[in-house]
Amino acid sequence: MKKICLFMSLIFTAVSYASAITGEEIMTNVDERYTGETSKNLTVIELINSRGNTRGRELVSYSKDYGDNEKTVMVFQRPADVSGVGYLSYSYDEVGRDDDTWLFLPAMKRSRRISGSSRNDYFMGTDFTYDDMGDREVEEDIHTLLKEDTVEGNICWVVESVPRKEGEMYSRKISWIRQDILMAVKVEYYDRQKSLQKILTISDIRQIDDVWTAGRMEMDNLQKNHKTVITIEQVEYNLEVDDNFFSVAALERGKIR
Repeated sequence: MKKICLFMSLIFTAVSYASAITGEEIMTNVDERYTGETSKNLTVIELINSRGNTRGRELVSYSKDYGDNEKTVMVFQRPADVSGVGYLSYSYDEVGRDDDTWLFLPAMKRSRRISGSSRNDYFMGTDFTYDDMGDREVEEDIHTLLKEDTVEGNICWVVESVPRKEGEMYSRKISWIRQDILMAVKVEYYDRQKSLQKILTISDIRQIDDVWTAGRMEMDNLQKNHKTVITIEQVEYNLEVDDNFFSVAALERGKIR
């Protein structure tokens, strides 16, 4: 009888813990996860079409956390036809404030601001939109904890996120969040007609300089029969990064390497 009582007590404790946390709390914890003060990445992108043909691209990126905003800059290095193309983004913690985003095209010798409906455009032939690449605020969605699940042996919370504002590109997203490191390992994106549009799979997760880091991200666009694979070849955290990197002028002058 004592063993039965102890067993029932453990079950009650586990259920109480699981029910104590909400979807919003989970996503807030994910948003507040430590990602370093600065970072530098060398990234390889593979674009895979319906026939299995692959196009490769390589870029260098820098980011810096300024407290109430984060700045990111990316510059393509290879191949030659995209070399020098740059992307600059300022992400804000203020709810309702859109990111400031620019794309620099060397052939046009000027930067173009990305705003409004253009944020739903796909970035440089990938399956990631400009909005996907931004930092969406937790408060912009209604988050519901659906269940627990296991992915690659890791226990995850499964959270549904539905936009509060009408007219968004996705009607909802469903995220699998690893409980031990507060990182998404899978995200499903549903279009405005509530059909599954894309699946993001995140793998090769390692701890580098106390930062849990995704080594590989694969976005499978089911509706376009197209896939984008992003591999982080090199990453450094908390190094000195010049504030002048995060400017349109630096992009246009080719100062970032």
